[in-house]
Amino acid sequence: MKNSRKKYDVVILTDARYVNPDQNCWFKENIVKEDGMLMKALEDKGLKTGRLSWDDPHFKWSDTRYIIFRSTWDYFERYDEFSEWLERTSKLVSMINPYETIRWNIDKHYLHDLSNNGIPVIPTVFIEPGEQRALQELVRDSDWTDLILKPAVSGGARHTYRLNPGNIEEHEIVFRELIKTESMLLQEFQNSVISEGEIALILFGGKYSHSILKRAKEGDFRVQDEFGGSVHNYEASPEEIDFAENVISVCDPIPVYARVDVIKDNNNELSVTELELIEPELWFRKYPRAAELFVEAFVEFIGP
Repeated sequence: MKNSRKKYDVVILTDARYVNPDQNCWFKENIVKEDGMLMKALEDKGLKTGRLSWDDPHFKWSDTRYIIFRSTWDYFERYDEFSEWLERTSKLVSMINPYETIRWNIDKHYLHDLSNNGIPVIPTVFIEPGEQRALQELVRDSDWTDLILKPAVSGGARHTYRLNPGNIEEHEIVFRELIKTESMLLQEFQNSVISEGEIALILFGGKYSHSILKRAKEGDFRVQDEFGGSVHNYEASPEEIDFAENVISVCDPIPVYARVDVIKDNNNELSVTELELIEPELWFRKYPRAAELFVEAFVEFIGP
């Protein structure tokens, strides 16, 4: 498995903000802690492991056999730069999840592919760059009165807005600016996001590991930490586990790690909100055994 001619067997990727955080911040502490848990599990398998920013200007990526994407959480703010780095680096090192998987999953058009494979997804309309119709017209054509607008390439609820007939006009300017260069999507708002929260199911090698429940703070719809969202322990039902494993079964290859974000839709049926195969938070701190399961799936994927 190991190659002594390389400096590392595996490098865990973060972004520069989290390499050596110099302030007392629970959010950054959690990132460092969870990366440390994964590093230990890798090292327990005898693997030489490092942790670097994806844009480290000094490291030669050919000096590691594999890179694992963990907290590269600035990629959607620097998409062109990150995209160029991806393509260039993929020729030098094996990526986990694989390069082709990352390319597919980085753009939410993957929801079309899931739907075409029989996976229930949130009702979605994609709007392509250069669209000339006004946002109000697009919303009217959707026949929805409560909607979400967001970019096809995004994270951390970047430019994510909840629309209704009373506030569409105030979002027209930002929409017109974004649609010049980005694909956007409209989704019917699902009421259970507020009433029940969003379930995140984590899988390794296509098999369920654990889950958590994400809730938005009162008065908001965004479940992310930076908007006051909270994380709760959650015991997934057999139905939810089967649903998540079925989602992963349509991926080729089966990803080493995955997070399937699921809600009950407005018809009270399980539906995918997002499939995260690049750098999802995996909450090892909630279930420490998960870091070992990750590494077991990784070792099985790469082979002897």
